[in-house]
Amino acid sequence: MHPSQYAQSQPDKPAYIMAATGATVTYGELEARSNQSAHLLRSLGVKAGDGVAFFMDNSPRYYELLWAAQRSGIRFTCISSKLTAGEVEYIVRDSDSKVLVASAGVSAVALEVAPLIADVFLFMVDGATAPFIDLETARAGFPATPIADQSPGSSMLYSSGTTGRPKGVRRISGLTAPGALDEPNPLAMLGQALYGMDFDTIYLSPAPLYHAAPLGWSMAVQSLGGTVVMMEKFDPEAALALIEKYRVTCAQWVPTHFVRMLKLAPEIRAKYDMSSLKSVFHAAAPCPVPVKEQMIAWWGPIINEYYAGTEGNGFCVINSEEWLRKKGSVGRGLTAEIKICDEDGNEVGPRVEGGVYFAGGGEFEYHNAPEKTAESRNKNGWSTLGDVGWLDEDGYLFLTDRKSFMIISGGVNIYPQEIENLLIGHPKVADVAVVGAPHEEMGEQVVAVIQPVDWADAGNALAAELNAYARAHLSGVKAPRRIDFMAELPRHATGKLYKRLIRDAYWGKANATIV
Repeated sequence: MHPSQYAQSQPDKPAYIMAATGATVTYGELEARSNQSAHLLRSLGVKAGDGVAFFMDNSPRYYELLWAAQRSGIRFTCISSKLTAGEVEYIVRDSDSKVLVASAGVSAVALEVAPLIADVFLFMVDGATAPFIDLETARAGFPATPIADQSPGSSMLYSSGTTGRPKGVRRISGLTAPGALDEPNPLAMLGQALYGMDFDTIYLSPAPLYHAAPLGWSMAVQSLGGTVVMMEKFDPEAALALIEKYRVTCAQWVPTHFVRMLKLAPEIRAKYDMSSLKSVFHAAAPCPVPVKEQMIAWWGPIINEYYAGTEGNGFCVINSEEWLRKKGSVGRGLTAEIKICDEDGNEVGPRVEGGVYFAGGGEFEYHNAPEKTAESRNKNGWSTLGDVGWLDEDGYLFLTDRKSFMIISGGVNIYPQEIENLLIGHPKVADVAVVGAPHEEMGEQVVAVIQPVDWADAGNALAAELNAYARAHLSGVKAPRRIDFMAELPRHATGKLYKRLIRDAYWGKANATIV
């Protein structure tokens, strides 16, 4: 199904509601505004197969633009609202986007980006500042009826690589690859089968829409005719209040959300009625076993989990009943067969740790990065997200490491190499290693371990200087939360850094280097 069908049958039904203000956009309004936006894009010469980029916070205009691109055959790239101007410029350029739409909420960075992409059409929503053009005014004169050449578009989101440069993920087949405009949405079909999503679903979206999961799932809900309640910013008590107020039936979370809700005072948690929830699910980061145990005890056995990536090459699922028997597992393969392989690409047996690969799942490639695409496959043609884990005798997957020490903080993927590349350029830094260390609320925090040029500089003053340096060049989520010092980092004579020794020290593992 497609939202346009509900615009005909149920035009006054809310397609989405903004949590903070209660502002509501109906299916009829979504249809008209997405059509006007599609006509505007065509008037700029943006045709099917071209790229556009959205650099926005959770604005009420976001879905109107997403569905405009989707019905125009356009490849749309949603950019994190937390990035710096240089990071945004890189993604706009690499994605070959002809249009950048920003929201007023990120205007400070957007205005820095504008002179760097002078050949890109610039629009802004929620109020515009030159050189950005007000999109709502620009589209107002266009028809509210569909463009003549509708075709299905799709997202191309960016997943950072270990080289530090993000890479665009182009899905060729699988759950989120495009089909016909009015074909059943594969992700929506999965939501129906696993989580009971349907026309009556009230879906709470508590995360930034530029992330793959909230983007995909909320659009899936709208393709089924349900209603999305979109939070502008997550707040634990507000989330509970919204569940009660709108009788939310379904929601997708990351473990950090669970942690923050569980930290609310017992009387606050008990204050709100959660009985409308039928099925919720979480992903994006490992969930500590005690946290999930508490959530199941609180909300009942309606907590589901899945393991997947933006690449769409595989999808593992596990429900509460299964998880209570297999605590710590992320489930069994649903859309692809899980293969655990050694470094030579040979499949290993149960309970043997190795690289996690998917066979027979969705196909993808990395935009403008054929070498990265090749690196994601092994000799059998199976693809990987770079994670490490093992299977038990029943085929349940347990993850033990991730993406070459990728850090997951509050559900956000952070790659150390980019941070290391920046810090090593500081004149007082001789060597650097960036690792993830445990953090009670965020899951992991970014720690920079510095070998200073002069050991006498090691201390609070240099740590503050490096912190300021990092924040001036990186988005806040990437800047180290902690800076420690070592007289000499553990490197092999060949120059290879034994980062595992450093990381393990923070996780209390045996034989670790103490920092």
